[in-house]
Amino acid sequence: MRVGLISDVHANRVALEAVLDDMPAVDALLCAGDVVGYNPWPAECVGLLRERDVPTVMGNHDRMVATGRNFGGNGMAKAGIEHAKRRLGPDERAWVESLPRERVVLDGRVKVVHDHPRQKDHYTYPREFSPSLLEAEDVLVLGHTHVQGHEVYDEGVVVNPGSVGQPRDGDARAAYALLDLDELSVTERRVEYDVDAVVAAIESASLPEPTGSRLRDGR
Repeated sequence: MRVGLISDVHANRVALEAVLDDMPAVDALLCAGDVVGYNPWPAECVGLLRERDVPTVMGNHDRMVATGRNFGGNGMAKAGIEHAKRRLGPDERAWVESLPRERVVLDGRVKVVHDHPRQKDHYTYPREFSPSLLEAEDVLVLGHTHVQGHEVYDEGVVVNPGSVGQPRDGDARAAYALLDLDELSVTERRVEYDVDAVVAAIESASLPEPTGSRLRDGR
């Protein structure tokens, strides 16, 4: 069974469409959260995942929209949340509000969480991956760091597919991963997308300039 894994779309429709176009045929698609935030197209990205009925968990940016709250000191993050609140319609907002913190899917073999299975909002970088993150599942999928990576252990697999819409690992290309659930193996994938179009849309939406400029460097 082949499973597509995505995370941290962050309202980047251009990158999400590039990933979906590049992704080979899969038996299931899972999303580790943060569908909204930062970029100009929260409603469109929610729509694409809803159309495909993608099992998705709630990221911290999704949670800000769902609760009506916002971040403190990060101006880019705050602006993206306010933009999302304005752009999401009632049905899209309800979908975001309905997202759970974690999902256990595919006959209990795969757990999906945004940050860390036991520490809410913790940035679990690949250097912190270990078998101790796994419980009853064979595969743990997480996001939040925007850094792609995976490890295979005797106990199972821990994988971060990387960020679709705002990579922060020095590679500007949109990131995703393919999981072979039969072999318990992961293939990390990257795909080019039209960053210039996203930067122009960020400017048109009056979002902070660094939201766009950081996309060129993958940071």
